[in-house]
Amino acid sequence: MPGKALVLVALLAAGCSATPPPAFTAALTSPTDVVLSWPDDGAGHRLEYANDPDGPWTTLRFLPAHTTGYHHPDLIPQTPFYYRVQPFTGPVTADLHTVVSGDTVTFTWADHSPDEAGFLLEMRRPGAPEFDPVEVTDPDVTTCTLSLLPGEEGSAYRLRTLHYGPLSPVVHQTTGKER
Repeated sequence: MPGKALVLVALLAAGCSATPPPAFTAALTSPTDVVLSWPDDGAGHRLEYANDPDGPWTTLRFLPAHTTGYHHPDLIPQTPFYYRVQPFTGPVTADLHTVVSGDTVTFTWADHSPDEAGFLLEMRRPGAPEFDPVEVTDPDVTTCTLSLLPGEEGSAYRLRTLHYGPLSPVVHQTTGKER
């Protein structure tokens, strides 16, 4: 194994670390604000938090692909917050049908996947460059209804068959005292 030791010594001498950078971090940026970050893996992410490392876990947000961070502001002072992220992927389905009635939109689709974790409805608001996740269904559900907010009329929609990747390690921050 002398060759492997030389490679490690050469990497360290060149300024490379033998330890990869953390994949998911939480930083306290004020007494009551936490900023989370993770590398871009090309997937969307479900961000969850809990006040105990064993849960219960609450979904904080579904974030679109290529999002690499989230600011969780105005938290309860002197409280532990535990976070984890889970990547999600899934193809866009082509058979999304919409019916608009006043300020609601009803969506229907066919379920062609036997093993989905659910479906993810995404919306691109007028003038927005990207789609944002707006609704997540359980597996085998083939309809949902959204109430439109002002400015969401004329939005574009798409539906993804949802598949989850592995959960990240849990990261932790305890908020400080308010000033």
